[in-house]
Amino acid sequence: MDAAVQTKTFVEVSEVWVPEGDTLRLSGGDYGPMRAFEEASRRTSFARGEGLPGRAWAEGKPIVLKGFDGSYFKRTEAAKAAGLTSAVAIPVFAGKSLKAVLVTLCADDDTCTGAIEVWTEAEGLLMLDDGYYGAAKHFEWVSQHTHFPKGQGLPGGVWASGTPTLMRDLGSGYRFIRADSAGKAGLTTGLGLPVPRPGGETCVLTLLSARGTPIARRFEIWDARAAKVGSRGGAVLIDGLCEREGPLWTDDTQEEPRRVAAWQGAIGRVLGSGVPLAEPATQAAGHGYASLVALPIFRGDEMAFVVAWYC
Repeated sequence: MDAAVQTKTFVEVSEVWVPEGDTLRLSGGDYGPMRAFEEASRRTSFARGEGLPGRAWAEGKPIVLKGFDGSYFKRTEAAKAAGLTSAVAIPVFAGKSLKAVLVTLCADDDTCTGAIEVWTEAEGLLMLDDGYYGAAKHFEWVSQHTHFPKGQGLPGGVWASGTPTLMRDLGSGYRFIRADSAGKAGLTTGLGLPVPRPGGETCVLTLLSARGTPIARRFEIWDARAAKVGSRGGAVLIDGLCEREGPLWTDDTQEEPRRVAAWQGAIGRVLGSGVPLAEPATQAAGHGYASLVALPIFRGDEMAFVVAWYC
């Protein structure tokens, strides 16, 4: 598929900030054509609690920033010039140690529909901590008035299992509690992620994708737990979803589960380093994908999963 004719994605920019002592510095990112914003980012660093990445580090949970004017966002002018209007920062902790902060930035308009939600526990239920929904205003209202017991819906299911989960057909699936409003908003696919916090509190991140402005065109969940991969190590692909038919790899017809070893390809680099990736999708460019984000998920100090999405 020609990237030039693909539909616009919900997320415009993804970037990774890594700690160097008491400071977060840019490790890499995918900025598309937004070169001026990329240059502004490369000249920027964040102390703990400073700016959006620093705030996510200090609070130990994903942070949603729906607007930049008058906020603590440090790159407001560069973001405004690029047409970026909102952002979500996702800290990656191994135990109590920060590995990195993944930041995704969006451009709001009348047609941009999707959702990035943060759910936290309160009195035995998951409540919406915050979220960005683009043009899906009614779905946002429904979400603000919805809560989940453990095991119910996409957030509750992730909470119960501690496992990343892909959910299809949001508008018609009985497992998705907000199916009616999701269908009206055009939301089709949900990805739920457990986000470990250094204090052990429950936090779930959900990415809800619409057909018109998808968060990604392909999702993958890789299991890196020792019980799953055995003595061979690495990770095994346990779930995936693609917007179109056809393999991403030339040998996708193999009968055994697909595996990657540490440092083998993009997923292997995340396995080896424990740090997220956000970069042009070099390996998958021939299949119509322009960018890749790969996010590690830890259980305690050990990596348990890598979740990847391709745009």
